[in-house]
Amino acid sequence: MPAFDNQPLQAIRSAFLDFTDDPFYTAESDSVRYISDGLLIVENGIITDFGEYNTLRSQYAHIPITTYPDRLIMPGFIDTHVHYSQYEMIAAYGEQLLEWLSKYVFPTERKFKDKAHAEKIATLFFDELIKQGTTTALVFATVHPESVDAFFEEASRRNLRMISGKVLMDRNAPDYITDTPETAYEDSKKLIQKWHKNGRLLYAVTPRFAPTSTPEQLHTVAKLLQEFPDIYLQTHISENKKEVAWVAELFPESQGYLDVYDRAGLVGEKSIFAHGIHLTDAEFERLSNAKSAIAFCPTSNLFLGSGLFKLTQAKSSQHPVKVGFGTDVGAGTSFSILHTAHEAYKVAQLQGESLSAFKALYLATLGGAKALSLEDKIGNFNPGKEADFIVLDPKATTLMATRNQSFPAQSLEELAQPLFGLMMLGDDRAIQAVYIAGKLAHSLAAI
Repeated sequence: MPAFDNQPLQAIRSAFLDFTDDPFYTAESDSVRYISDGLLIVENGIITDFGEYNTLRSQYAHIPITTYPDRLIMPGFIDTHVHYSQYEMIAAYGEQLLEWLSKYVFPTERKFKDKAHAEKIATLFFDELIKQGTTTALVFATVHPESVDAFFEEASRRNLRMISGKVLMDRNAPDYITDTPETAYEDSKKLIQKWHKNGRLLYAVTPRFAPTSTPEQLHTVAKLLQEFPDIYLQTHISENKKEVAWVAELFPESQGYLDVYDRAGLVGEKSIFAHGIHLTDAEFERLSNAKSAIAFCPTSNLFLGSGLFKLTQAKSSQHPVKVGFGTDVGAGTSFSILHTAHEAYKVAQLQGESLSAFKALYLATLGGAKALSLEDKIGNFNPGKEADFIVLDPKATTLMATRNQSFPAQSLEELAQPLFGLMMLGDDRAIQAVYIAGKLAHSLAAI
């Protein structure tokens, strides 16, 4: 299907919040854009104008306006790491990473050889993502090509901006979910040719993590990246201390976990590494120099007892690394980016640091877009970008309405407190509406 079909000119009026720069490095007053009464103009799924309502109203007086009073409109949330295949095993009890994979993940992923099962879970997965306000995600499928086809077919039907790929594993996993370097290459190549840049879809070559790929398979990944230089690389890194030690045993010639990927030629500008909890200073520096990204997955890291991500180090001015939020379902315990942000705040607090709502929601929007090298297409309301946006209700529940009495806010300073309240207390009930490429895809009013 076409990415954007013919749509009439649309005008949306409400309060708007987005980001024009990174508040980790630029003052919030200079990087956060808040318009208490704004107008967003959309045509054929693309933002064509944006600004103060009073400035634009006469220019677009001929267009019917959809108004969301006492609401806050933001760009759609971006999830930089999630496993759609683990939808049905979220909240699996009692293990840490390596044991959890063997006990729960691998048997669950076995089912995705069945295309019908993959289609069923893909439908449920996208229903949940959209309900939570997530409009773009970087997603793990399984080792089965059927799982990738099912994912992309459903994403295409909904006209979503999505990235995914077949998982590659040729060792240290049950035979029923392993491939070989040769089949990994051939299957991935066919899937890339079929799905990459098909509408709004993009492909990520996806070795699960270093322990489940031989050096030979990692080199086939590099071959794919060379043949298709605009595809993505997604994998895991330094999530768990036992995992890090295991990698050192499996790759004794390496100078550390990241070096395994680096020696294979997998560390680049479109490489996204999930977790990175136990990265060394040198590894942070290398990721910065390579312009690679880290997916920060706080609910997963806490659930599996993996550790606390060093966000301040990742966002240092000396060696800055691109960072976005990842829900990492099924180790993550919620599809909600709002919930992910409030757990990220707690991770920062446990390290004696603070994470403002503005910084957190930057990671959820423009920061995530930059992590995925998509800031030219999504992430804020600049004209020319794709019109994926969400309508938030900071007073969605009785508790939130009591906490956030100061909303609507007339200024950025006034917004800070109710925005933090929304981040800490909000969930899918706070997502009043979701627009995908300018079309209403979800509305609580319709339920």
